[in-house]
Amino acid sequence: MSNTYDYIVVGAGSAGAAVATRLSEDGRYTVLCLEAGKEGSDYMWSRIPVGIAKLIDNPAVNWCYRSEPDEGSGGREIEVPRGKMLGGSSSINGMVFIRGQAQDYDHWAQLGNRGWSYQDVLPVFKKMETYTGGDDELRGRNGPLQVRDTPRGQLPLLERLIQAAENIGIPYNPDLNGKTQEGIGMSQVTIAKGRRQSTAFCYLDPARGRKNLTIQQGAMSESLILEGKRCVGVRYTVNGDRREARATREVIVSAGSINSPKLLELSGIGQTDLLRTFGIEAVHELPGVGENLRDHYSPRVKFAISEPNATFNDGARGWRLVREAAKYALFKEGFMARTSVPLRMYFKTREGLESPDATISILPFIYEMIGRERKVSPNFKGITMNLNVLRSESLGSIHIRSANPSEPPAIRFNFLSAQADRDGVIAAIRKGRELMAASPIAEWVGGEIAPGSDKQTDEELLEWVRSTAETTYHPVGTCKMGPATDPRAVVDDRLRVHGIQGLRVADASIMPTLTSGNTNAPSIMIGEKCAEMVLAAARQNEKAAA
Repeated sequence: MSNTYDYIVVGAGSAGAAVATRLSEDGRYTVLCLEAGKEGSDYMWSRIPVGIAKLIDNPAVNWCYRSEPDEGSGGREIEVPRGKMLGGSSSINGMVFIRGQAQDYDHWAQLGNRGWSYQDVLPVFKKMETYTGGDDELRGRNGPLQVRDTPRGQLPLLERLIQAAENIGIPYNPDLNGKTQEGIGMSQVTIAKGRRQSTAFCYLDPARGRKNLTIQQGAMSESLILEGKRCVGVRYTVNGDRREARATREVIVSAGSINSPKLLELSGIGQTDLLRTFGIEAVHELPGVGENLRDHYSPRVKFAISEPNATFNDGARGWRLVREAAKYALFKEGFMARTSVPLRMYFKTREGLESPDATISILPFIYEMIGRERKVSPNFKGITMNLNVLRSESLGSIHIRSANPSEPPAIRFNFLSAQADRDGVIAAIRKGRELMAASPIAEWVGGEIAPGSDKQTDEELLEWVRSTAETTYHPVGTCKMGPATDPRAVVDDRLRVHGIQGLRVADASIMPTLTSGNTNAPSIMIGEKCAEMVLAAARQNEKAAA
């Protein structure tokens, strides 16, 4: 088997699967896609939407990272799940599909990233999706990714929440990926016919038969092969067997916001002093590697619901659970075929804003940790609200702890270090309380479980957030995109690593700032856009050589 390819893609996740699929599409180029995870027995759970409960804490398919304790987390370690299988985090996530606001991408362009405004990325979003609703100008009709609306009317609890939102001035929005994000609306999801639409299923599965595409699972990438200032390949292991693969054209790192900066640092690209600390030869000084970490920090606000049979907690036990299992087995319907977050609300926390700056994601159940799994609680019935500011300004970092590729990096979030984040999360909690006090949902509320009605002052609420909040699993920014004049930029607007030839990064790590919502859709877009740029460069080089 040849160990030389035109392109090598490190990571088969949300972005990497799109990159590998598109680069191999016309058959002209050979592509090697390296994925650390494997398709084991747990892969079955990835297909079933409710299977997220079996994946979110499972080390067989999840890197199961944890953050460093800091003041913002009350001295706690926080779980940082990341997918470790084909499809990456798109194979274990909540399947919510949110592009973000036009302002997010326009801001990227304003930071000096040409080609990344909303009008620039909109055609890529359209190319990658099949969605039957919305406006033809904004939505795609023939892409590989099947996007569906969570249907209305199947859960009276959600209808009451929608009416309550309208009663406090937040309108119903039929398309949260449309012209405006503001309002309350049913989640759009990557679920079709009861099956998760991961990038493994939508991109890689149709491409697996291509002779020019090699997918190597169980491949732990250890370092890039650099010859001077040019990347020419990757060193990796499979079941302990050390291997090398060479790329005649380019290497694209799509290992995610945690593992992409780690791989660069292990390869001698990053902060010289830090690399020398661990005995790594500094090949190229690039101080932004591992910096600019951002994530959505989210307390879980919980309310009891007194109305019988109103929540998923009621259907998750006894004969009702058997009924739901039968619904899924026979018809691929019921709550086992749905997202756990069917309703979302985007709103402004203060006057004068042009667009929403906070969100509440509503889960129609309360969950508990039972063993290492998160399960719908059999002891409580109610709803959980995940609240967060959309564009966090608190910055952290991810850096290696040693030269050992198998050691997890140190993840430092520094949550709530920015005043705007502290103000925003308090405003979001108060908005959630306002929603639950409004008719007609107020009549079904049996009390506030968390943070509890005894916590009213800003400081009381902040202390509760510090001691209980989790992330919403959206780490970004650790290989920031920006011009060479930006001291924290790692890649340029063509996703090429500054100062290194033949090397690009394409995943959520390149995002200069957070997008307004879940990061899976933007990550796939980044993979699609990267492939377009790589192929354009190949055509240009071939034309110049002709």
